Amino acid sequence: MKRPSANLIVVLCVSAAVLAAVIVGAVLLDSPAQARLRRLDERRVEHLRELAYAIDAYWTAEDRLPSSLAELPDERGYLAELVDPETGGSYNYRVLGEDSYELCAVFASETSEQFETPFQDAWFHGPGRQCFELEAQDPERPIGR
Repeated sequence: MKRPSANLIVVLCVSAAVLAAVIVGAVLLDSPAQARLRRLDERRVEHLRELAYAIDAYWTAEDRLPSSLAELPDERGYLAELVDPETGGSYNYRVLGEDSYELCAVFASETSEQFETPFQDAWFHGPGRQCFELEAQDPERPIGR
């Protein structure tokens, strides 16, 4: 019986390593469709942050929460997106108390810790309809005070 040559062993080892790298890469990387859904979810979170800021500014100026998102002014830099970037449907808003409210959106996937940003933990979400209970605060107040 003939022994395999050293060149054949090297070729087989390199081929196995390349195949393993391709498989690991395919498992770890998002497909283009998954990446698109993740970007849409990131935009939804950004829209909700902008809405929360606009609601807080309204609460500070008017001493009450708006009864609906349509009541938010389009002035002073507080313009916020009121609709989902994919469906065009409105985000949900509900007053819970004198200074507390809820913002809801429908997400495609779970929050990825890989894309975590400071203060993002308040916006962690799973797939499907998710609601965030928030308390109005002065938007000019520094964080942590």
